[in-house]
Amino acid sequence: MKTLSLFNPTFGSDVFDRLDQELGLFAPVSSACFTTPRVDVRETNEAYIMDMDLPGMTEKDINLNLQDRVLTIAYVKEAEKEDEKKKGAEGTTWLIRERRNTSFNRRFTLPEDIDASKVDASFINGVLTINIPRRPETQPRQITIRTN
Repeated sequence: MKTLSLFNPTFGSDVFDRLDQELGLFAPVSSACFTTPRVDVRETNEAYIMDMDLPGMTEKDINLNLQDRVLTIAYVKEAEKEDEKKKGAEGTTWLIRERRNTSFNRRFTLPEDIDASKVDASFINGVLTINIPRRPETQPRQITIRTN
């Protein structure tokens, strides 16, 4: 299996990537009550497939970018600005407001055998699925043994 790792610009070592993967030591800490979505990654002979649950989001909310084998999945949602009519009309005062700004940013360093020009994504029922095809020349093949 080829390696697919979390991208961490602070630490370039595979040791730190492995620690982060197992223990989450270097994950960014957010002040909001929002956790970074988890991702499932499958490998087939033809592709790597990533599935990420993103409930309550739409495909327009998500920024997906691939550059130099680094796949970035990002989301930013800013709280609606209080409009003066709403605030003043009924004398509303916020007692608790936890649904404010929300964001996440996940980066993955992809293996060298990917075909970057054919990567595609779909978003169905709150699940982002990214299909990352492998180049045909890197796929395993059976070699026939000849006899003289």
